[in-house]
Amino acid sequence: MPSSKFTYALPSGAPSPVVREEHIEYGFIGKLQNLKYEYRADIRDRASLERNFREKFEALNRVRLSDGEFARLLDEIVTPDVFTAARTLRSINAFTREDGTPLNYTLVNIKDWCKNTFEVVNQLRINTDNSHHRYDVLILINGVPCVQIELKTLGINPRRAMEQIVDYKNDPGNGYTKTLLCFLQLFIVTNRGSTYYFANNNARHFSFNADERFLPIYQFADEANNKITQLDEFADKFLVKCTLGQTISRYMVLVASEQKLLMMRPYQVYAVKQIVNCIHQNCGNGYIWHTTGSGKTLTSFKASTLLKDNPDIEKCLFVVDRKDLDRQTREEFNKFQEGCVEENTNTGALVRRLLSDDYADKVIVTTIQKLGLALDENSKRNKQRKKNDQLTYKEQLEPLRDKRIVFIFDECHRSQFGDNHKAIKEFFPKAQLFGFTGTPIFEDNASRVKVEDQQASYQTTVELFQKQLHAYTITHAIEDANVLRFHVDYFKPEGKKPPKPGEGLAKRAVIEAILAKHDIATGQRRFNAILATASINDAIEYHKLFAELQQAKQAADPAFVPLNIACVFSPPAEGDADVKQIQDDLPTEKKDNEVDPEGKKDALKAILASYNTRFGTNHTVSEFDLYYQDVQKRIKDQQWPNADHPHAQKIDITIVVDMLLTGFDSKYLNTLYVDKNLKHHGLIQAFSRTNRVLNGTKPYGNILDFRQQRDAVDAAIALFSGEKSAEQAREIWLVDKPPVVIKKLEDAVQKLDAYMKSQGLNCTPSAVINLKGDAAKTVFIECFKEVQRLKTQLDQYTDLTAEHKRAIEQILPRENLQGFRGAYLDTAQRLKSQQAQQGKDADASAVIADQLDFEFVLFASDVIDYDYIMGLISRFSQQTPGKQKMSREQLIGLIAADAKFMNERDDIAAYISKLKAGEGLSEKAIHDGYTRFKAEKVAQELATIARKHGLATAALQSFVDGILERMIFDGEQLSDLMAPLELGWKARTQAELALMADLLPLLIKRAQGRDISGLSAYEQ
Repeated sequence: MPSSKFTYALPSGAPSPVVREEHIEYGFIGKLQNLKYEYRADIRDRASLERNFREKFEALNRVRLSDGEFARLLDEIVTPDVFTAARTLRSINAFTREDGTPLNYTLVNIKDWCKNTFEVVNQLRINTDNSHHRYDVLILINGVPCVQIELKTLGINPRRAMEQIVDYKNDPGNGYTKTLLCFLQLFIVTNRGSTYYFANNNARHFSFNADERFLPIYQFADEANNKITQLDEFADKFLVKCTLGQTISRYMVLVASEQKLLMMRPYQVYAVKQIVNCIHQNCGNGYIWHTTGSGKTLTSFKASTLLKDNPDIEKCLFVVDRKDLDRQTREEFNKFQEGCVEENTNTGALVRRLLSDDYADKVIVTTIQKLGLALDENSKRNKQRKKNDQLTYKEQLEPLRDKRIVFIFDECHRSQFGDNHKAIKEFFPKAQLFGFTGTPIFEDNASRVKVEDQQASYQTTVELFQKQLHAYTITHAIEDANVLRFHVDYFKPEGKKPPKPGEGLAKRAVIEAILAKHDIATGQRRFNAILATASINDAIEYHKLFAELQQAKQAADPAFVPLNIACVFSPPAEGDADVKQIQDDLPTEKKDNEVDPEGKKDALKAILASYNTRFGTNHTVSEFDLYYQDVQKRIKDQQWPNADHPHAQKIDITIVVDMLLTGFDSKYLNTLYVDKNLKHHGLIQAFSRTNRVLNGTKPYGNILDFRQQRDAVDAAIALFSGEKSAEQAREIWLVDKPPVVIKKLEDAVQKLDAYMKSQGLNCTPSAVINLKGDAAKTVFIECFKEVQRLKTQLDQYTDLTAEHKRAIEQILPRENLQGFRGAYLDTAQRLKSQQAQQGKDADASAVIADQLDFEFVLFASDVIDYDYIMGLISRFSQQTPGKQKMSREQLIGLIAADAKFMNERDDIAAYISKLKAGEGLSEKAIHDGYTRFKAEKVAQELATIARKHGLATAALQSFVDGILERMIFDGEQLSDLMAPLELGWKARTQAELALMADLLPLLIKRAQGRDISGLSAYEQ
């Protein structure tokens, strides 16, 4: 197939284009040509794309296919399932030819991606039965479309551009599901100044919904984490042919258990490259400083799998220092690749796997304790083996002594400083050791002292691992929005002298403060918390006091809903190997359990009994690990709405001593209450439990410190600030103080006020509806979204004084805020509806709303759920007219201001309007009445639609019920519904479209935010 030999330029004599996208496109294709991509001006449609693919396929696999064989090949490989396509792209596949002979083939050169052909096409049009799309720029690797670049004009939010791609993918019969475009691995979005990229995925991992959960969008960066966002520079670094080939083949991970594609972030790639190069050159040990929450497990997994294919390496051991981390890491590794690592139940199994030649045993996840036991001649097991005239584990491992073995240590700041580490180095002299840590040990935070020749010195991470290979600090991660900042409230009791730094308050005072602040800190229990205590005895006392104080509070105030409190600390080991392993990194608990172990055990039994009663479980101290796993699961279960998973089954606060303060991750844990002295890496690790990114409802990690540890916090920030000064790091790590955010809120409200006045309107919620035109409404959306974002931030501040609260109320009275929220949701819903209707080729003047990035998640309250609303309506009906605490209008306003009721608020409002104050209806009566009201309303709507389209009401009702029951739209059932009309093909098609235009809003509303498969074919 001929192709252009010249740099792509504007056609001669062409008028100067109006759309800036064209300028970017012409320049970009020229850039790719400079990078030795071949420009294919002739590939503009599906047929030419497939012809080119066929040529490349036949050349790579040295075969000539008949037309029938090629058609069958396309039929076999083209799939709507992104994960299946991604696996096919990376695999050797099988195909049966017409004569019955097998053909093993690959789509690209998977052994050496650099040896593939790299081509660029633009303005490719794919027309299918139901969709007509045009793609700006595509990169073909061996004829397979692997990368799509969408070129945008300045000002479009990258999330909005991603949402547009999602919209394309949701079109029925689109090119992504019906053609070779199913093999797309990467999307790149750019306006030339800002460039972002993200992985392709199936819909469940690739959607924008009310919770705003979607895979991350990346910006490229160099090794020092300097962002590379300008398109030409990005192309020079990211789109070099071999680099792109490596990115797709090596640095994307196919997560089998979740059927999703995962991109590695730039810093993860650099870390893996450094380890691999270090091993390739056999140049000693090293450590990776990647902050907590930056995805160290994925980085180490990828390093391990790349080493698996290195014939010079005998084994790769990923070493953790606790049994619970061993389990977590194995689960993570096996999530990335099914069956990647097996469970090592004991030291004997570990030794067998170390000696195994099986490829599956090349990568092993184990605890350092098991490894230490194998190498310790004086261990109980080795002594017993000697007694039985068996080879000790150490003797069995002798053949490995001179082999090249790679050890990767997770969180290498912990127990690797002990004797086990020394034993490993002595027994495996040719081993290379690599450590991952979020908080390295420097001289300032070293505690273990190494003594040599009577000279004592601190033992640091550098001493242990020789050199730092790559750094990605918490400062980098916060700047990149990969983790959140911290809000630290140093609690001072009112009217009393604050304690000295490090001193604790009375436990009763701490609990009273927590009960007063917990709902604020956790966004009205949307999130949960950990209470870190100084000793096991303190944890026991706290658990008992919480029960007493909450009982008293509930007796005084029946409306108070008690917090679900759990408590977890390790029991006395008493020879239990599992507990011993767990305690190796729990210094306080290990020491505490040496004093009155029976008393500690009895207390833990009482705590377990309370837990079993609350949650209907049956845990025992003898199976402590199962209890510990259950606690972790319930903390993570906070992610499920109360409607799906009752609050009674969740944990609000977990009381801990050492446990859960390292290595535990949950996006729905946002608060740490501190009643223990923390410093250096221990402080950073504990704080970092709270700062996993979720969405706009979680603006920061919340720390409520009861020990006045400001100096310790400042020292820890200074120590782990990376290249920034301590003062710069403080500004990055810590959120603004309340007065600063209150001033920002005031400025945002003033900006909204000035805008409304510029439109000749008062700044009131009722005036928003009078804004003329989409452009004006768009500005209101942007202005008020910022107001709400700042209000959400302030709502979770635990250190607001009465004066702060008065100032906030004065700037934005509660009633006004609620009214504006309702106006925002109403306006946003209308604009979003328009956005969905605007095609890619719509005239620029008609797409004013197209650049808008809506954030509905900021406008949904966890407190105000369906049951809460029904309770309020019930109380409204029981109040004497004229003496209501909440008027009918206020009740309707509350519902209108919450995003959860966007599709139902008109119905609820209509129902409330029918009720009379003083009717005295119970909540059940309200529920039942509303259910009947909705059913009658839907029946009336369906009867009207049925009459309009000449259908039997019962048949239409059955058709709609069938769709909602299965959440699947079935075209054949629609044909059956229309059959009695006896229409010709053309007339029936028009009649179906007319009917679905009327049914669509009703179906979407009744689906309540859930997707109905196949329905998008009728969404215009």
